Amino acid sequence: MAEAKKIKAKLKMVIPAGGATPAPPVGSSLGQYGVNMMDFINAFNEQTKDMRGAMCPTKITVYEDKSFTFEVKGTPAKILIKKALGIEKASGVPNKEKVGTLTDEQLTQIAEEKMADLNANDIDAAKKIIAGTARSMGVEVEKK
Repeated sequence: MAEAKKIKAKLKMVIPAGGATPAPPVGSSLGQYGVNMMDFINAFNEQTKDMRGAMCPTKITVYEDKSFTFEVKGTPAKILIKKALGIEKASGVPNKEKVGTLTDEQLTQIAEEKMADLNANDIDAAKKIIAGTARSMGVEVEKK
């Protein structure tokens, strides 16, 4: 059995799909570990080119031999909620100031899109997680 590579660092970044560049946050984060930035940038941009415009939470694992692996997660729920409601930003005082109402249909759609990234066994559990995120943003959730 091959020996497992030693992990040097685990990084989390939110990078625009198809838009990784050597500028921060990518360059400054990977550069300090000696990773060939262009290898990462080209691989990331290729993998996310169809998602242009979306922000992609990305987990990068850097190994001691300066190689790396990365995993692109789906668009964050709060961005999907803002897009569904057509709002710029969430409420600063979510318990007092409401910024919109999410319909059950929109909630289901977002939950289905995020299902792979959520710790949920079924769509109802996923909807509860998304509804909680929405409420914390000052968005009311329509009861069905």
